[in-house]
Amino acid sequence: MDKLDEKIIEILKENSKLSTRKISKKLMVPITTVYHRIKRLENNGIIKNYTVSLNYKKLGKCITAYTLIIPDYERLKNDDITPEELVDKIKKNKTIENISLITGRFDIILKIRVNDIEELNRFNNNFLLRIHGISKTETLIVLKE
Repeated sequence: MDKLDEKIIEILKENSKLSTRKISKKLMVPITTVYHRIKRLENNGIIKNYTVSLNYKKLGKCITAYTLIIPDYERLKNDDITPEELVDKIKKNKTIENISLITGRFDIILKIRVNDIEELNRFNNNFLLRIHGISKTETLIVLKE
């Protein structure tokens, strides 16, 4: 990777919908160069996919929260469930935007988007806390993104 690759990536991070032609005009390099650079970045796995950035407020998802989870390792062991399998079970809920295994006092973190506090409460009480293998949760509500 060189400076041109980095510039192409920065442009795509801002707007992944931009055409190769527009990127080449912005960078003042031939369109074929941009095309081949992007293809190489994709083939090497540096660019994994293209995505959109949503306005969640307009979609009615006004609340973002992070939920930290401590698994019940004794129960997981008794049920012969790995932490990864617990994560797979949790991530089936469409309220979850992202889920990661982490280090520290908590072992799993969820990023959640919901319409309101009641929906967040239902998610925690009616979904999360009913999953076997979860010992403790702590939910943090985002005030501003």
